[in-house]
Amino acid sequence: MIFVFPAFIISKNLFMKISYVIVVSFLFISGNLFAQDPSMKQLQSDANKTFKKDPADTTSGKWKTGGLYNLNLNQGALKNWAAGGDKSSLSVATLLALHAYYKNGKHQWDNSLEFAYGFINTTSLGSRKADDRIDLVSKYGYALHKQWFLSALFNLRSQFSKGYTYPSNNPKVLTSDFFAPAYILLSPGISYQPCENFSIFLSPVTARWVIVNNDSLSAAGAYGVDPGKKSKLEVGAFASASYKTNLSKTASFQGRLDLFSNYQHDPLNIDIYWTNMLLVKVTKIITMNLNLDLVYDNDIKTVKSDGNIVGASLQLKELMGIGLAVKF
Repeated sequence: MIFVFPAFIISKNLFMKISYVIVVSFLFISGNLFAQDPSMKQLQSDANKTFKKDPADTTSGKWKTGGLYNLNLNQGALKNWAAGGDKSSLSVATLLALHAYYKNGKHQWDNSLEFAYGFINTTSLGSRKADDRIDLVSKYGYALHKQWFLSALFNLRSQFSKGYTYPSNNPKVLTSDFFAPAYILLSPGISYQPCENFSIFLSPVTARWVIVNNDSLSAAGAYGVDPGKKSKLEVGAFASASYKTNLSKTASFQGRLDLFSNYQHDPLNIDIYWTNMLLVKVTKIITMNLNLDLVYDNDIKTVKSDGNIVGASLQLKELMGIGLAVKF
């Protein structure tokens, strides 16, 4: 077996408790932030404003587009340093986040696309991947009554390059590759969106394809596919909650929580994908950012530091840096 991510191990009962706490906490925090955020009324007021269009601008007024580009660099070098350490180190992390929102009468179409990649290079360890993500979300909604929408959601998640775990005193272990895995999700359902900043999507029947487009990972039955197969169809229930807000004039937060229950295999073992990003503006283009991702998938095994393969575990990724950030 050569698939898995490094993480810490939890029991099934403990995981169910953690899952419950995560869901309740996310909704509780989102609800309180929504209720207490002093800028919320202003955001709603701004959303209802009309603007005169520049005659030279040919873009449809029904579209709202934009994005964020972030680049973080860290470098260090030592020579004859008595305290010890690596002779040199370099880390690079970059993020490109794009969005396009469409609204016309009862029709609403929200699209977001994120590309993230990062690596670390040190004298002793060489180059290792620190971040790698492709995430496309497209959601269409037709207004039924005020903040309720009949919706359909499409999501694609994957990564760009090969990823490894590095057991102590053992060869590195391949865990991922481009489109290995890739998750393609198609979900009809109902969404509730009281404002532009907060929304909840619920679907009782969702189709999710797990793709493993790598021969060795496929042969090992990675990510729950049958050994030798490169894709697997899962049918289950899906829920997604997203929230974004300006915490202050210089700080903003956005988070997304996706939950999936596979009707065909252990439906009580809920898959979790939870992303959080905090941005704090230092100057006009210099920003400090903190990213925290939590993932649990019962079909993903774990490689321990001694190289042994164990059951599924909660995965945690935290990245913090300061660098260039440009909104457009």
